[in-house]
Amino acid sequence: MVVRKKTALWMLVALLFILPACSGGGSAGGTSDGEGNDKTAQQSTNKKDKTTLRIAWWGGDKRHEYTQQIVDKYQELNPHVKIDVEYAAFDDYWKKLAPQAAAKQLPDIVQMDISYIVQYAKNNQLEDLTPYMGNQIKINDVNENVISTGKINDVQYGVPTGVNVLGFQYDPELLKKSGVDGIPENWTWDQYEEIALKVRDAGYVMDGSMAPDIFFHYFLRTHGYSLYNKEGTALGYEDDALFTEFFGRLARLIKEGAVPSQEKLTQTKNILEESEVVKGTGIGVWQWSNQYVGLQAAVNRPMELAPMTGPNMEKGLYMQPSMFWSITSHSKNKEEAAKFIDFWINDVEANKLIKGERGVPISASIKEAIVSELSEPEKQVFDFVAAMEEKSSPMSPAPPVGSPQVIASLADLVEQINYGQITTEKAAAAFRQEANAILANNK
Repeated sequence: MVVRKKTALWMLVALLFILPACSGGGSAGGTSDGEGNDKTAQQSTNKKDKTTLRIAWWGGDKRHEYTQQIVDKYQELNPHVKIDVEYAAFDDYWKKLAPQAAAKQLPDIVQMDISYIVQYAKNNQLEDLTPYMGNQIKINDVNENVISTGKINDVQYGVPTGVNVLGFQYDPELLKKSGVDGIPENWTWDQYEEIALKVRDAGYVMDGSMAPDIFFHYFLRTHGYSLYNKEGTALGYEDDALFTEFFGRLARLIKEGAVPSQEKLTQTKNILEESEVVKGTGIGVWQWSNQYVGLQAAVNRPMELAPMTGPNMEKGLYMQPSMFWSITSHSKNKEEAAKFIDFWINDVEANKLIKGERGVPISASIKEAIVSELSEPEKQVFDFVAAMEEKSSPMSPAPPVGSPQVIASLADLVEQINYGQITTEKAAAAFRQEANAILANNK
C-alpha cells in the first residue's frame, strides 16, 4: 500500500511539470506574446467584448452588393463590431420578418416600408429613436419635413434612408412632335387633360394612367384632406365628389383614347419594357423620382421630369421616404445600431456607393459631396428632388394597419370604373363602405 501511494504521488508531481510544457506550443492551449502575457486570454477577452449586430433589408442584387460593401467598411472602421446580414426579395422579406417578430428574434436593424412601419410600431416591435436623434444619429442638416416622415404619433420609429417625390417623367421631343412645346409651369389638371387630348390627336398616348391610391391621396391633399384620417380608423375625407372628380377624369381619358385601355393597362402593369413610353408610343409616366433612372436606361433617349399638377400643388406635394432604417425594441445593442444608421446617413464614402439607390440622401452635405459621382440621370433626380423639397408640405401620417386591403379594394373598384362596369358615384360609395369597415378594426 505504501509503495502504491508513493508511486501515485510521483506520477502527480511529474504531470505538474509536463502539462505546462505541453500547453506552451500546442493548439489547444494558450500562447505567450514574449512578454509573459497569455495571448489566448487576450483573444478570449476581445471576442467577448465584440458587439454583434444583425441587419436585414429587401432588394435586388445591386442593393445587396453595395450594402454588403458598406457593412464591410463599417466593420473595418469599427473592429469591435461584427455585423451579420440578412436579405431577401420584398415579399419573402416580410414573410421571414413576421415569425421573427412573433418570437422576439428580430434583427437589431431592419429596413421598414411605409406600409408596414405602423403595424410594427403598434406591436411594440420598434424602438423609439428620439433619444438617439442628434446624438448618435446626426441630423443637423436634414429637413424637418423629411425626418418627421419616420414619426408615428410624434414618436420617431424610423430614419429615412432617402426620399422621393412624385412627378411626370416624359420624353420632351415626343411631346413636341405631338404639337405641344412643353409642360406649362404650374400646370393644372385641366391643362393636363388638354395636353393629353392633343397627344392623342397626334397618334400617341399621354401616359399609363396613375396608381389609384398614390395619386388620389395626392389629389386629396391638394384639397386639404388625406386618404386616411389621423387615427387610421376611417377615410380622411367626407365628400365623395372628390372621388368622382378624380377617377372620373382618369376614366374619361381612357374612354377618349388619351391613355391605354384598362385591358391593356392590366396586361402591361409593372412591366417597364412593355410601357408605352419605352416603346416610343407614349409621352411619359407618373411615378416616384427614384424610378426615373431605371426608366431613362430603358427608354435610352433624353427624358425630363415635371412637377405634379395643381392647383395647390404645394399642399399636395410631400417628400416620401423610400424606406426607413429602424431599430427593434428587443435589440441588446441599440446604441451601436444607432451608430451604424448614422454612418449610413452621414458617411461620404458610403453614400458614394449608395448613389441615391434608396432615395435621394437626406443629408444636405452628403448630397453636395457625392454629386460628382452621379450619372446625368441621377443628377436630374437629385436636382428635381431638391427643387420639389422647397415646395413640399409635411407628409400625412403613415398608412394605418389595414391599408393594403384598402388599397386592393380601391384598385378593384377603379378597374371596374375603367371597364365601364360601375359608375364613379357607385364606386365612391362602395369604396367608403369597404374601406371604413376595414379601418374600423383600428379603433
